[in-house]
Amino acid sequence: MEAAQFTCLFLLLLLACELLPEVGAEVEKSSDDPGATQEPTWLTDVPAAMEFIAAAEVAVLGFFQDLEIPAVSVFRSMVQKYPDVPFGISTDSGVLAHYNVTGNSISLFRLVDNEQLDLEGEDVESIDETKLSRFIEINSLYLVTEYNPVTVGLFNSVIQIHLLLLMSKASPEYEESMRRYQQAAQLFRGKVLFILVDSGLQHNGKVISFFKLSKSQLPALAIYRTLDEEWDALPMAEVSVEQVQNFCDGFLQGKLLRENHESEGKTPKVEL
Repeated sequence: MEAAQFTCLFLLLLLACELLPEVGAEVEKSSDDPGATQEPTWLTDVPAAMEFIAAAEVAVLGFFQDLEIPAVSVFRSMVQKYPDVPFGISTDSGVLAHYNVTGNSISLFRLVDNEQLDLEGEDVESIDETKLSRFIEINSLYLVTEYNPVTVGLFNSVIQIHLLLLMSKASPEYEESMRRYQQAAQLFRGKVLFILVDSGLQHNGKVISFFKLSKSQLPALAIYRTLDEEWDALPMAEVSVEQVQNFCDGFLQGKLLRENHESEGKTPKVEL
């Protein structure tokens, strides 16, 4: 009887040893679970970095020569805070050289205007979660960026022409209108910065009044050039790709729809 029990235990132990690699594989797979702690993607060469950046509207990369500096742990903490933003990290000298990085740097890449915005030198040495969060939030401009007067620094973009869709997100037509607006945004990538202004929010009332519109005229398009503060507005019953395209093309060609142009008392240049 004891011999039989010993044989059974031995067979169980042998089976467990054979299963160990499979168990290890399951543990490795579990790291991909949504609840698992996320880490930046390691980028080991230039092609990998280029592919990583090109695949997202906004990507944040940490270029580090020294992984022991405090900025690295701060950078890694952002992965949890911004799950919708891809984070990459590289120590490869070829990658750093390709992106003109000579020391430790944290860079944000925007597809909408092909911009690379860098935190370097003392800015990286003194970085904390608050400073890095603000850097990401201020500079994260997407194909269509929702207007936020606190965190979105639209004047930071190199694109000087901003198109605003002023519309309530509570509107039954909102989802379809946004789909068409995003389609049009792809036609003007790098030329016009597309913005959504939720007219249902009280604090956005000043944006509506800036363009001399009333809520009864919404939805509407408004376009603004930061260089000379020229603007135009177009109330519409329905948002369509053709309307958006024609409105943008007209403004780019110098054709304004509004009849009265005030030459005096121009509104001071402020961030809307």
